[in-house]
Amino acid sequence: MKKPKIKLRLPRIKLRNFPVKPIIFIVVVVSGCLIIGYLGKALKKLDYFKIKGIIASQGQPDEFSYLKGQNIFDIDLNRESRYILKLYPTYKKIRLIRVLPNRLFIDFIKRKPLALVKLYRYFCVDQDQILFDPPPELETDVLPIILGLETKIFGPKVARKYDIKELTLALNIIKTINNNKRMQDYKLRTVDVRDPGSASFSLLEGLVVKIGEGELKNKINILNTLLGEARIKNGLGNIKYIDLRFKEAVIKFKDVR
Repeated sequence: MKKPKIKLRLPRIKLRNFPVKPIIFIVVVVSGCLIIGYLGKALKKLDYFKIKGIIASQGQPDEFSYLKGQNIFDIDLNRESRYILKLYPTYKKIRLIRVLPNRLFIDFIKRKPLALVKLYRYFCVDQDQILFDPPPELETDVLPIILGLETKIFGPKVARKYDIKELTLALNIIKTINNNKRMQDYKLRTVDVRDPGSASFSLLEGLVVKIGEGELKNKINILNTLLGEARIKNGLGNIKYIDLRFKEAVIKFKDVR
């Protein structure tokens, strides 16, 4: 008796339904990543990319010689920028820029002084309310002087922010005047914020303006109108002060004998 033959039927795979393209894409991507990773490691070992030169916009390049010999791609630019900024606190920001193949450029970004602050000596202050030493090249007579902070800031320190009401008010007054095109004809000399409610400023012409707090922009607009009228009628030299703290502006003339 013959044994029956058993036939096995294997399932047919239809290649047209098989996702060939996605697999090829994945293989290509993975292979590319591996190749890039290998090349990256190989490049980091080359002496060609080890830092040999430092270019600095300020200071001496030798101060940053500790960076030499390191691979230019291994340097953490943000971390090194923060470290150098601690050594140079009077600057606003430090930027490190890779100059391929083997140099670093260190860019020192200066703080822009908005005014001088009179304490036991003069300090510069920027729009961020940070005190710093006046740079040697600064012409101090071009900046307004903020008065009345001697009892508000004790033991002033360079590169520290002083977020106090009086300093904020003084800077707001200065910025409001600087932003007003019509006030460009007058030079701001001092800003006194000893008493914020009676805050005042003086112009180079010797005129004192009592401005107080609040509605600074509107008050400066009113001042522009008054100054224009005064120039036509009596001249600014005859005015002792202008008081803008109240609903109606007050003009006090000098006693003429």
